[in-house]
Amino acid sequence: MSEFKGIPILREARPLRSGDKYTTVQGFTAIKDGVKSKAAAPGAGRTDSAPPLRKPSWLRAPLGSGKEFAAVKQIVREHSLSTVCEEAKCPNIGECWNAGTATIMLMGAVCTRACRFCAVDTGNPRGWLDAFEPENVARSVELMRLKYVVLTSVNRDDLEDGGAGHYAAAIRAIKQRNPGTAVEALTPDFQGVMRDVRTVLDSGLDVFAQNVETVRRLTHPVRDARAGYEQTIGVLRAAKEYRPSVLTKTSMMLGLGETDAEIRATMADLKGAAVDILTLGQYLRPTSNHLSVERFVAPREFDQYREWALASGFLECVSGPLVRSSYRAEQALARNNAGLNNAALT
Repeated sequence: MSEFKGIPILREARPLRSGDKYTTVQGFTAIKDGVKSKAAAPGAGRTDSAPPLRKPSWLRAPLGSGKEFAAVKQIVREHSLSTVCEEAKCPNIGECWNAGTATIMLMGAVCTRACRFCAVDTGNPRGWLDAFEPENVARSVELMRLKYVVLTSVNRDDLEDGGAGHYAAAIRAIKQRNPGTAVEALTPDFQGVMRDVRTVLDSGLDVFAQNVETVRRLTHPVRDARAGYEQTIGVLRAAKEYRPSVLTKTSMMLGLGETDAEIRATMADLKGAAVDILTLGQYLRPTSNHLSVERFVAPREFDQYREWALASGFLECVSGPLVRSSYRAEQALARNNAGLNNAALT
């Protein structure tokens, strides 16, 4: 610290780096991007000494710019919203915000879990919730004139119901203000507590999603220890049994070291739980502290996996290098791979 005539001069703090611990404006501590720097993690089969794989040409996404992008950004800021587009460093933020839509993340931007693929900050919010969020979200959906909205959230294991009541309140507020808007909820697993799953299903949503993320073998190199392959599939099965009219959906990242046989086995397990929609996309390492990419899946392979899924009985499988669970979600039932043309990427 420097001084000027005996008066301390406080230098501006350096910007947060990935892996830094910091204190949020709500007063609890969190880890930037979810994984501590000292926990720098190789992929499921590669070591840190191995050079990173070079990103192929087909992994290109449009940059954010223009009036629509600026309008979405302004709405997000004015209504104190978190978006998975920003917090998870989604490569499609340019395309989606340029089109005037965003995936809204409920219950803050700090997750109680620390999955090794995810760049959302990690910490313990100690019960904090924004009571005004459900109405702010509903108003934002109205301002963006959305006919289809995806809500997602951080995991909130610090809350007795995992945030299910807050989720349901947001969905009801959207439906009340925007009765013609379809709502997809990409929820936490609620630790497998079906009472909390039913709370969300009773709110009037149209699509219920919970992501399996990866194949059984890689679940615990990839996901937090409190998550589980069987737990996610159990939640999806119970959701369909309780509300058969609600579509169920899940997503897998590829490129983490899974085999084709494991992909097929996961598809079979998901169909055994009566899951309707599957999305498949390339895992991209968000920071050097996260899991390494084991391989870049070629566009033609994504087409092949989509064919496998459709043959297995899924209503649709949206499959492509930049696909994420909420990507072009409103087009999922158009039966055209959400308008993607993987063959044009190579």
